[in-house]
Amino acid sequence: MLFNSIDFLIFFPIVVALYFVVPYHKRWACLLAASYYFYAAWKLEYLTLIIISTLVDYVAGIQMGKRTNQRERLPFLIASLFTNLGLLFGFKYFNFFNDSIRIVFNQFNIFYNVPAFEVLLPVGISFYTFQTLAYTIDVYRGKLKPEKHLGIFALYVAFFPQLVAGPIERAKNLLPQFYHKFNFSGNRVVSGLRLMLWGMFKKVVIADRLAIYVNEVYNNPSEYHGLPIIIATFFFAFQIYCDFSGYSDIAIGSARIMGYNIMTNFRQPYFSQSVAEFWQRWHISLSTWFRDYLYIPLGGNRVPKWRWYLNLMIVFVVSGLWHGANWTFIIWGALHGSYLLIEIWMKNIRAKISDLRYLERFSSGQTLLRTLTTFLLIVFAWMFFRAASIGEAFILIQNMFYINGFAGINVPWVLHVANPRFEMALSLGLLAFLQGIHFLQNCNLLKPMFYSQPRTVRWASYLLLALAIMNFGISEEIPFIYFQF
Repeated sequence: MLFNSIDFLIFFPIVVALYFVVPYHKRWACLLAASYYFYAAWKLEYLTLIIISTLVDYVAGIQMGKRTNQRERLPFLIASLFTNLGLLFGFKYFNFFNDSIRIVFNQFNIFYNVPAFEVLLPVGISFYTFQTLAYTIDVYRGKLKPEKHLGIFALYVAFFPQLVAGPIERAKNLLPQFYHKFNFSGNRVVSGLRLMLWGMFKKVVIADRLAIYVNEVYNNPSEYHGLPIIIATFFFAFQIYCDFSGYSDIAIGSARIMGYNIMTNFRQPYFSQSVAEFWQRWHISLSTWFRDYLYIPLGGNRVPKWRWYLNLMIVFVVSGLWHGANWTFIIWGALHGSYLLIEIWMKNIRAKISDLRYLERFSSGQTLLRTLTTFLLIVFAWMFFRAASIGEAFILIQNMFYINGFAGINVPWVLHVANPRFEMALSLGLLAFLQGIHFLQNCNLLKPMFYSQPRTVRWASYLLLALAIMNFGISEEIPFIYFQF
């Protein structure tokens, strides 16, 4: 079930109404049933995978809780890792590695005939797999007591607001909340609806509109040169941000209405002054997951320098692979790892330049330059993320620098767009509006300015957002980009 669908518009109010009507001690059952229905709306059979993961990790957690040391807990952690990562590998990565092995064997004329695994990728499998793994690893480490209530634990795994695209919640934060009795709160409902409205605006008005131009260019990489490719690449940077952060806003807002607090997943990432800062602002739940469950166990930066650099590259390459079973994602992750290593190596040089007295007066200019440089690096990496293959990515890069192509400003969007100049102006206006809001947020000015306004002004802004969604939003129910991961 999509957030941007009529089904969800009907589903969510019914769930909220039932949630506050049913007795407190049965609310978990109401939410669990709603969450399973929400997921089964895509494909009923894939509920089996969530249930298997839930039962295995529940039993593993209970059994580890009975053991006093990590050595005795280890077999149950291995069982959890084997089950969850095995399902993830089978459904998401088997065909990728199978095809890669076939290509290598063909180079040496070695017969290889292992058939592909013909099955659709279960929606959100990477998200709920990482969420359950975080639970079992924390229990294994002794940082978390095992959850004894099977229904509550199942709800933690399948909680519908953040089930298919995060944020990837930690059990330490979410599990205790299912035991709280949240009474109906008008202020909390308004806050949640406001966030959901903003998230929906980012998704259907900005992201889905930018997707029209991005899809036309990136689906036909050989037909475009110069400026159209540059515009499409910049548009994709904002498309994927508005699409993914829009989902996170709707997830956080819908959970907030019922009383639950879910972690923030984005903080104006394109205002970052370094790639390291970018990953502190972008998909925060995933970046902190890799920090806590991969980077630190590998030794982090408490190892020899060469090993530290290797640890960073491993984390980013695995992060790329987490996003998709394609070499384009691996290159995207490796690019970010390379960016970070270069930043580390140039740290002393940047510090010496910043300390020059005659440059102190240009501190604001340095900030702008760092922000712009970081943004351009991030945008370039997005080309590999969006391209269908490595070959198409390099075609786009090559064609992007085709000088004569800069005359192609009037390249049509797609055939069914009647007024491309209006669409371009609207898209650029929406991006200017978005960045203006982000600038105020980044300077911590938006909330004081907004809440200092009269109530009529605030509610008028809500109405304008709703009208914008109805009048300028793309009516087609387009899935969120991160559903494929």
